[in-house]
Amino acid sequence: MTTDLIDVHAPAIDVQKLVKTFGDNEVLKGIDLTVTAGEVVCVIGPSGSGKSTLLRSVNLLEEPTDGKVLIEGIDITDPDVDIDRVRTRIGMVFQSFNLFPHLSVLDNLTIAQRRVKKRNKADSERIAHEMLGRVGLAEKAKAFPGHLSGGQQQRVAIARALCMNPDMMLFDEPTSALDPELVGEVLQVMRSLADEGMTMLVVTHEMGFAREVGSRLIFMDGGHIVEEGDPREVLANPQHPRTQDFLSRVL
Repeated sequence: MTTDLIDVHAPAIDVQKLVKTFGDNEVLKGIDLTVTAGEVVCVIGPSGSGKSTLLRSVNLLEEPTDGKVLIEGIDITDPDVDIDRVRTRIGMVFQSFNLFPHLSVLDNLTIAQRRVKKRNKADSERIAHEMLGRVGLAEKAKAFPGHLSGGQQQRVAIARALCMNPDMMLFDEPTSALDPELVGEVLQVMRSLADEGMTMLVVTHEMGFAREVGSRLIFMDGGHIVEEGDPREVLANPQHPRTQDFLSRVL
């Protein structure tokens, strides 16, 4: 099955009746979610609600138990699909930065370009420098991750994802491991990506970011999407009692 045929009319992400179980624990209970190109969809909810599992299922880091996930019209749950090719369209940023500590920042940004995209050294380094500039770290190309702050490491991780020219970005609580004073610099990079029209699915605790940048807010609890809508409306006037209770504790 070819993965070069993008359906330009299809949503960026189309999750259909997604179920994920770990043993006897059903973490996702029939999730339906559509993300159109250019949307910034923020996902909030208590620990254990299934947020990260949903995100990881979108690029098949978690294998769904049932249901489908379509990326730009391609069913990535089809066993014949070339998942590695589809994944090149999906940038992913984790809570932990997942940088190679023994490699310089520049080498961290070029290794996947050269191995996966088959770019030559000059092109991969040019793109790496460009993306480092985009996240405000042009001067850190020769540094090693251990010499960077947490916020800088996370911005490097974002730059690394951008080097692959993704059509969309997945963020799994990208600021949760950071000291509070470093959160803003990462959120600013994410804001700039949203302003440029990047499709983003963001699991976050940052309600201010969701309110200001999100085009849609989803509240998950117990493996279900309990409520969704305009972030400002959901945060100011949640309709579901569970959403009301959760927001009363975090806002």
